[in-house]
Amino acid sequence: MATEWNEKTAERLAALALEARETAYCPYSGFAVGAALLAESGEIYTGGNIENAAYTPSNCAERTAFFKAVSAGERKFTAIAIAGGRAGEAPADFCAPCGVCRQVMREFCADDFKILLVKAGAVKLYTLAQLLPESFSPDNLH
Repeated sequence: MATEWNEKTAERLAALALEARETAYCPYSGFAVGAALLAESGEIYTGGNIENAAYTPSNCAERTAFFKAVSAGERKFTAIAIAGGRAGEAPADFCAPCGVCRQVMREFCADDFKILLVKAGAVKLYTLAQLLPESFSPDNLH
């Protein structure tokens, strides 16, 4: 059952992204990121960033949420909320997804996929097309 996109849905995703920051494993950077991903099915998948001493095997919160959802069988998504900042503190700034995460989003999401950037007391809304213009997608391979 698809979830209708409205202000209440956006608020719920923002709150869950802030909550997901608590699951972050970030002993090296001290920068905790949480993400809450809304699938078209209505399910919400959360994730925190996971660091590694070797750095390269680290994983962003957004990809953690996507990989959990995809491994559960989801393939279509509506929106994601992202909150990041110094661990143990409320996010003072907006935390945009990195380029790798944007490309993962593009694999599964349409141009109108909603990306909510969350900080203490405020939310900015973008579409994937705004944050990843002229993107390379599965359509390029046909």
